[in-house]
Amino acid sequence: MEAVAFVKQPARARRRFSRTGRRQQWVLACALLSQAGCSSTGDLTSQMVPHSWRGNPWGPDAETARHCRRLPTIPSNPPMCAWDAWGRANLRDGDIVFRMGDARLAFGLYPFSKISAEMAGSRYSHTGIVALENGEPVVYDTYKSGPRKQPFSIWVLDVAGAIAVKRPDADSQRFVNDAVAFCRDTYQRQVPFDKRLSLDDDRFYCIEFTERAYRSAGLVLSEPIRIDHLPCYQHFPKAVWLARHFSSIRPDQSAFVIGNDSVGIWSNPALLLIYEAPDARLPYAKLSAP
Repeated sequence: MEAVAFVKQPARARRRFSRTGRRQQWVLACALLSQAGCSSTGDLTSQMVPHSWRGNPWGPDAETARHCRRLPTIPSNPPMCAWDAWGRANLRDGDIVFRMGDARLAFGLYPFSKISAEMAGSRYSHTGIVALENGEPVVYDTYKSGPRKQPFSIWVLDVAGAIAVKRPDADSQRFVNDAVAFCRDTYQRQVPFDKRLSLDDDRFYCIEFTERAYRSAGLVLSEPIRIDHLPCYQHFPKAVWLARHFSSIRPDQSAFVIGNDSVGIWSNPALLLIYEAPDARLPYAKLSAP
């Protein structure tokens, strides 16, 4: 799409576009050279931990530290209370939660979440799996710091767009317990984050974490897709060029994606959509869940 716009613009506009394009390339190059995610300035929950804390701020050590008050608890507010009450009333073990995040690279200049989701033709950039623990819904996912467990009311703070919940149908509910057990085990072992988006099982990126959890239980959510076969891959030539030259990610490698109605986890017919909203300011409605 950008290439078409470039051809149709007059010379002065083309020069201006060229300068802008070079700036965008420089920003993305900085992002890729900074190990793809060292400056995720868009995530609110990443800013809720004292600078003195070392390690995963939502891992087992941090969980223990909060219980012992060596780390401050996260203060609540009315929207968080509303989401907590909504989650307690409506969410179940094994629900898959989707969100558009706002993870940014290169000191916040490059909207990594938005671009990665758009390349995959998706409204969402991140997934996690719900578990009910002492009546409270928590979300297991993984991030650059490693596997995390966050109360659902905190997890929604990082929503920067749409939010959705899907649930395995009645025939697939038998896979839920083992999938949640996988999440808890991965969390306790702190399996490293996979910056290379590989398909090895010794480290995971966020979408792969969700896929592997259900595959370990016997339910295949999706098949990996080649990066250069993503629905909107051709719309991002600059990102593709820089990724090929400044990172270890190859266009011909395969990865798990959230996708849409046609590809990825989202397209699995065994997952029933039970909630979707354009944002997470407040719960819009009760779930009409099966």
